[in-house]
Amino acid sequence: MNMLEKINSHMELLSKSERKVAEVILASPQTAIHSSIAILARMADVSEPTVNRFCRRLDTKGYPDFKLQLAQSLANGTPYVNRNVDENDGVDSYTVKIFESTMASLEQVKTRLDISAVNRAVDLLTQAKKISFFGLGASAAVAHDAMNKFFRFNIPIVYSEDIVMQRMSCMNSSEGDVVVLISHTGRTKMLVDLAGLARENDATVIAITSPYSPLAHEASLTLALDVPEDTDVFMPMISRIAQLTLIDVLATGFTLRRGAKFRDNLKRVKEALRESRFDKVDSAAYKFD
Repeated sequence: MNMLEKINSHMELLSKSERKVAEVILASPQTAIHSSIAILARMADVSEPTVNRFCRRLDTKGYPDFKLQLAQSLANGTPYVNRNVDENDGVDSYTVKIFESTMASLEQVKTRLDISAVNRAVDLLTQAKKISFFGLGASAAVAHDAMNKFFRFNIPIVYSEDIVMQRMSCMNSSEGDVVVLISHTGRTKMLVDLAGLARENDATVIAITSPYSPLAHEASLTLALDVPEDTDVFMPMISRIAQLTLIDVLATGFTLRRGAKFRDNLKRVKEALRESRFDKVDSAAYKFD
């Protein structure tokens, strides 16, 4: 477990003041590495002894040792690829590493996911007059996947990658509308602004994001995905898979909550699409030399 993972795993064990230190570090680990203890204490609005207590709680000798271990955690791996991959890994090695790290992280996310928040999100989605899915960068692909799934549910769905269209949609939202904002870091300023716009216009905002992030703070309801992936340094991989899986969970919950009659309608939609596809072919019918 690297230092960022350790901070996340210890979050519930920290005091209120120590948690403020953790939130500042998780929001910008690179800044913490290059900050003195006085600067970090000021950023977290705590005392310097509190920062030292936080560091010792994470089994380090003090702030200098903590910064060293944090820097090693960020340097572990190949920047912009995957933190578990090394420069000299061959195809067999990095293939196994990526699959194994993804499966391990999904298991961690599943364990820490707040099921009551998921249940509340399904309630809000099933009662919504209109649902909007927005994300930027890698999260835009997840928002697009959500649109594809919910579009067949016979409810108005809005999706756009254009920030201007996203802003106009949030400004035109109203009570009963649900805006789902997707961001791994939760620190993208434009998405946090969208959350504020939507709420100002009486829409409900569901954030799929990291816990304790600015977006999580601004949302009406947060589905926190505790994924140990620093996308400031590495390519978004595991975080995107976790987001897509959660979208599947919400879509499934929506379908089950709407009842058998609703599922019959989905069956008719599937049957209508059948003519657009070739028939399935039995692979056993093929003979290979």
